Amino acid sequence: MPIKILVVDDTILYRKVIGDILKSETDIEVVGTANNGKIAISRIVSLQPDLLTLDIEMPVCNGLEVLEYLRRNHPQISAIMLSSLTRKGGDMTMKALELGAFDFIPKPEGGSMAENQAFIKETLIPKVKAYARRHAIKRLLNKGGSQTAGHKVLSPPKTTATTPKTAPIKTTPTKRRNLTSTIIAIGISTGGPNALTRMLPMLTAPIGVPIVIVQHMPPMFTKSLADSLNNKCSLKVKEAEDGEVLKNDTVYIAPGGKQMKIVANLDDHGKVKVTDDAPENNCKPSADYLFRSVASLYKERVTGVIMTGMGNDGTKGLRLVKRHGSPIIAQDEESCVVYGMPKEAVKAGVVDISVPLDRIAAEIIKTVKKP
Repeated sequence: MPIKILVVDDTILYRKVIGDILKSETDIEVVGTANNGKIAISRIVSLQPDLLTLDIEMPVCNGLEVLEYLRRNHPQISAIMLSSLTRKGGDMTMKALELGAFDFIPKPEGGSMAENQAFIKETLIPKVKAYARRHAIKRLLNKGGSQTAGHKVLSPPKTTATTPKTAPIKTTPTKRRNLTSTIIAIGISTGGPNALTRMLPMLTAPIGVPIVIVQHMPPMFTKSLADSLNNKCSLKVKEAEDGEVLKNDTVYIAPGGKQMKIVANLDDHGKVKVTDDAPENNCKPSADYLFRSVASLYKERVTGVIMTGMGNDGTKGLRLVKRHGSPIIAQDEESCVVYGMPKEAVKAGVVDISVPLDRIAAEIIKTVKKP
């Protein structure tokens, strides 16, 4: 069954381009369009879309107001936002994700029409299909977990008094370390802003180590994400700057559109090196790029964390972290928006423990406390 999409944008050109791109996919059905949020709301009941592509900044009724309406009246429907590459666009996108948007893509700026169309197709279609898979699984679970072609839903194992339902999944037995971690490195992508909003406040200061994060995002948006998280956490959260020395109880988010690594410094902590090196795994910033640097500098004193996201970025870097005997924590499948990056790390055999989102902070704390 194709996923049904309502295209909402106040610009006729974008409605046309996005509609044509979506219609080119056999498993996607465009059920209608709307040129502002008020018209979109009026058409949701009759058209019954599964998903909206939703411009944030529109007259009459903007994208945030549409998301508020969906959250109150149609929580089963989500949206992929189209956001401008500006600071205002970044701030509004963070709010949209908090209101329940599945993900976002930036509106391309400059370039030819063909280049912009190719960019939208390359970024939008994988997110739509990721949402379609998640939507189909939810629908099956709501119907009782029946199995259909292309989707296999496994019933959860029976629990006992000794195996509670929330028990973490051990994947790779490791030796007990006599050392504690002196840095936390996290790789995360689709679903990341909301996952970090839930997890990072559980790490209450002081934890005694710095945290470095790669969240797949374009420029402008990582600064908005850092500011949003900083308002919610007892740890300081900031977008990383080239040359700054890492400090304990501070979270550094790699700048969008750049690569970030940690290099040696004169004191105990390393310092940030922001580069314009090429993308890895089509990602810039890349988790592999960050993980390689912390593995080289911190050896066995790293805690690696891999969380919700599409693709396999992070797995190669985590192999190097694991080679030194450092612990690797993964977010479990059920709590991921997209179980891609953690799944690949689990398949590679580098993950020590896979836990729900709400238990990741507790597992991190165990690795920075003296055994």
